[in-house]
Amino acid sequence: MTIPRHVAIIMDGNGRWAKAHHLPKIAGHRAGAKSVRRAIEAARELGIKVLTLYTFSTENWKRPRNEVDALFRLLGEYLDKEEAELKKNDIRFSVIGDGNALPETVRLKIKRVMGSTSGNAGLTLNLALNYGSRSEILQAAKAIAKDAASGRLDPEKVDEKLFSEYLYTKDLPDPDLLIRTSGECRVSNFLLWQIAYCELYITKKLWPDFKKTDFKKAVTEYQRRERRFGG
Repeated sequence: MTIPRHVAIIMDGNGRWAKAHHLPKIAGHRAGAKSVRRAIEAARELGIKVLTLYTFSTENWKRPRNEVDALFRLLGEYLDKEEAELKKNDIRFSVIGDGNALPETVRLKIKRVMGSTSGNAGLTLNLALNYGSRSEILQAAKAIAKDAASGRLDPEKVDEKLFSEYLYTKDLPDPDLLIRTSGECRVSNFLLWQIAYCELYITKKLWPDFKKTDFKKAVTEYQRRERRFGG
């Protein structure tokens, strides 16, 4: 049966998980990091080529400063700890989003891990960091307008394929399956252009409780669906 090439996940529910377990919020994020590893393992076992995880949105800056700082510390720890595993398992690490606002220490670690895994040809692990789809689309529109105004681009040549080449995801296939945990039924400014014909899968499981079997269940559900692409 058809395996999705690209699976995207909105990892939701870390805070609620921590609250339910009477733990500080950062404990929920740490538990969520374990689910990231399980999702990567499941994706590799199924032969999925791209896994995109909504890690930190442009709206997440509104959270308390201590939580934001803790999230970036956790990300830095993850990159240090998992780099060897990524290299060993032929996983290429990539990032989409506006990296300029990220802490310098995190930017340097991202650059290092992207470089050390750039030759890997198995799964692409793609983190959406400081990512917002509306700002991505606006950035693309501005770049196209600039190129048109300078004469480098004929506006009449702008079509969906060309527009996609101005997005962060220009080197990736569009997602085939979008998974959202915690039961929320919204896409939260995530890959709005790219998920136009994506299959959606919503589960009430909180992200820290999301297991490999849950990932595989979502893929099985995807395989049952008939994708018509508007036809």
